[in-house]
This record gives sequence, C-alpha cells and structure tokens, in this order.
Amino acid sequence: MTLTSAYLLVSHGSRDPRPQIALERLSYLVEEQLQLETNTANQPTKPSHCTVLSPVTMVETATLELSDISLSEKIQQLATKLDIIGINRLKIVPLFLLPGVHVKEDIPQQVAIAKKKIGDKMHIELCPYLGSYKGLIKIIDRQFSIHGQDARMIIAHGSRRQGGNRSVEAIASRLKANVAYWSIKPSLSEQVNALVNQGEQRITIVPYFLFTGGITTVIDQQVQQLQHSLPHVELNLGQPFGATPELAQLMVEEITK
Repeated sequence: MTLTSAYLLVSHGSRDPRPQIALERLSYLVEEQLQLETNTANQPTKPSHCTVLSPVTMVETATLELSDISLSEKIQQLATKLDIIGINRLKIVPLFLLPGVHVKEDIPQQVAIAKKKIGDKMHIELCPYLGSYKGLIKIIDRQFSIHGQDARMIIAHGSRRQGGNRSVEAIASRLKANVAYWSIKPSLSEQVNALVNQGEQRITIVPYFLFTGGITTVIDQQVQQLQHSLPHVELNLGQPFGATPELAQLMVEEITK
C-alpha cells in the first residue's frame, strides 16, 4: 500500500479523560471511513487477476490546550514523520463547534508558525471548523425526533466573540429551537423557565457539544434539578455528538472536498 494523505484532528483538550478517549475513537472511525471510500474509489470496473493496491490514510490527533507540546510543535513532528514516508500533504481539522478565539486566532496562528518552520516541503491546509458543516443539523434533528416534544432547546457553550454564536443560532432557527448557553446568557434554567411560563409541558434539550465531559455532566445535573423543581414538566436531555460512524462519515465528506 502507498500512503498518500494525512489528517490532524485538533480538539480543545480536557482534564477529564472521556473527551480524549472519544477523540481517539473518532480518529479511528474517520480513518476507517477514509479507507473505505478510497477502496471503493479504487475498485476496478472489470474483473482483474491483478492485485489492486489501494492508497491508505493517516489520521492523528492533537489538543490545543493541556498538551505537553504546542499545536505548532505537533504539526512539525507530524510533518517530519510524513516526510520520511513520502507524504507532502497534511490537512488540519479543527473539531470546534463555535468560531471563537481558538478557531479564529489560536489555531491559525499555530498553523502559521508551523508552516514557517517547515517551509515548502509540506503542503499544510487548514480545513473549516466542525461547526460549519451543514450536515450537523441532521444529527441534531434526529435527536429531537426521538422524543415527542412541544418545545426544542439547544444548549451550547457560548462564545463572547462577536458573531461567535451565529452558527448555532442559525441551526436553532432552522429547527425551530430555542438556544441556551453554558458560559453566557441566556442560561439553561432561564430558557427552560421561560418556556414553562409560556405553557410548554414537554421540552427536549440537545447539548451542542462534541463529546461527553465535565460540562455536559454538569448540564445533566442541572436538568435533573430543573426536573425536580418542575415535576409537571417533562424534560428530555439528548447526547453530545460523540464519536459515531455518522459523524465520521460527515467529516470525511467535508475534509475530502
């Protein structure tokens, strides 16, 4: 087999081990999906007695924070490894759902530093961030459809950057859902109480987070507390996107364009 392409999935990083485990699982699923598509594309149209050697892919992971090395150093290390095995193309895939400071400033700066160090021997491309993928709305809508509900709500981390919440608000608008935020207003409790005051009796809440972690655990606890204080209301809590074949397939569709 001939190695022809490489991808670096970049997430935020967490002290909670669960996101890192999920990140590694997602990288495996992405690599598996890339290989499947490559093999399908390289299938001969006519029967042949010759063995067809299909290109294979390399997918690695990095975290922007809580890592022993910076993202630029990780890119340089990976570029050295790729150069040895004859790969000269690397795509950086930001696994962020909102276009905050990390997406708009930190990651581009780290990629620029790496490019300057590496030079022209490696073509490095920074892909669009995960939250810009149009197919995400289908995954969220599927969660809403699992529960019968009178009201829909999406809870996201929230960005203080101007326009940083526009993408999730656009998704919410299309799905006729309200939006609550973890780090800014309106909060989950404010939005739930507002819907209850409007007469809503069943509310489904979908976390707009990539993986289960510390924040989603607290959100779960908040929903339980709200449910206890509002016994006449049915609150259903969905799941973060998670490391699923569906998400991996969506990612592959986007990063191979």
